[in-house]
Amino acid sequence: MIGAGNWANRVHYPSLAEFRDVELKAVCDLDEEKLNSTCDKYGIELRFKDYKQMLKEVVDLDAVYVIMFPIPIGGYQHAEPLVDIVTYGLRKKKHVFLEKPPGISTEQTKKMAETATANNRRTMVGFNRRFIPIAKVAKKIVEERGMITHCAATYHKNQIKQPKVYGVLDHLTSDAIHAVDALRWMSGSEVKTIASYVRSFYSDAINSFNALVIFENGAIGHLNSCFTAGTRVHRFEMHGKGISAYVDLPQEVDQQKAFIVWDNRSLDKAEIIESSKIVGSQEFHKCYGYYQENRHFIDCIKEDEEPETNLADATKTMMLIDKIKESTVCRL
Repeated sequence: MIGAGNWANRVHYPSLAEFRDVELKAVCDLDEEKLNSTCDKYGIELRFKDYKQMLKEVVDLDAVYVIMFPIPIGGYQHAEPLVDIVTYGLRKKKHVFLEKPPGISTEQTKKMAETATANNRRTMVGFNRRFIPIAKVAKKIVEERGMITHCAATYHKNQIKQPKVYGVLDHLTSDAIHAVDALRWMSGSEVKTIASYVRSFYSDAINSFNALVIFENGAIGHLNSCFTAGTRVHRFEMHGKGISAYVDLPQEVDQQKAFIVWDNRSLDKAEIIESSKIVGSQEFHKCYGYYQENRHFIDCIKEDEEPETNLADATKTMMLIDKIKESTVCRL
C-alpha cells in the first residue's frame, strides 16, 4: 500500500482488511505519524517511507495500491508524482490500483496504460460509482425492458473558495470525472459525438460543466455539473422503455435511494430502493461502491482478467473530459 491518508483509511484499508484472501503486507507513506497509525491499526509490520525500497525489499507483493494526489502537495511537496510511481510499480511487475483522477492529463493516463500493457499487468482506477449497489440494481431493472435510451449525471458542489484543485486541476478532471465516467457506464456504449458548454462563474477558473453526449448505440447522455452550487448534490437518471430510475447519491448512507417508476406511474408511487437495505450495512465504504470495487480488483487479479475500470478504459473517460472542455456550443 502506497498512501496512508484519510481517504485510504476511510474506504480502502477497511475493505481490504475484510477480505480473507488478501494480506496487507507493507505500507509506504512519507508522513511517519500516518504510516504508524495505519500500520498499528491493521497489524502491518513492514513500514516504509521510500516506495522503491518497499518494492525492492518486499519481493512477494502481487499488487500495489497507490492512493495519493496526482501531484505533490502540502506535506508531500517532495514526493514523486502519481504517474511516476504507478509506472515504476508496473515495470516492477506489480498489478496496480490507483484512485481518480488517473493523472492530471490524458497523456499521463495513456502513458500508464501503455506501461501496463507492455508489462502485462492488471490495473484499475477507482471509479467507484460503477460499483455502487443501488446504482447497479437500478441499471439492471431499467435494462430488463431494453437498452437505456437516456441517462443523466448530476454533480454539484460548493467550491467557490477552491477554484482549482491542488492549485492545478479543474473540478471536471479532479472530481466531476465520476459523473463523466458514470455516463459511459450507464450508456453501455462508446462516445460518438458531443456538444458541450463550459464556463466560469464568480471565478477565473472554469466551474460549470454541461454536455450532451451521443453514444454509438444511440443512447443520449446529459452532464450537469456546477461547482458554485449551494451544496453537494449527486444524482443519476436512467430512462428506458417505459421505465425510469432516479438514483440519489448523497454521502449520508441513510439518504441513498433509488426511485423506480414505470408505465406512467406517478413518482409518489415509485418503488424505492434503499442503499443500506440491499447492502445490509450502514458502512459508507460498502454502500458507496468502494468495498465492491476493491473486491472486483482482487478477483480480476486472481482470475487473470482485466478490471472493468482499467487504465485503458480510464483513458477514454479522460478523452471525453478533454472534449467536454473544448466547449463546442457557440452563440448564434
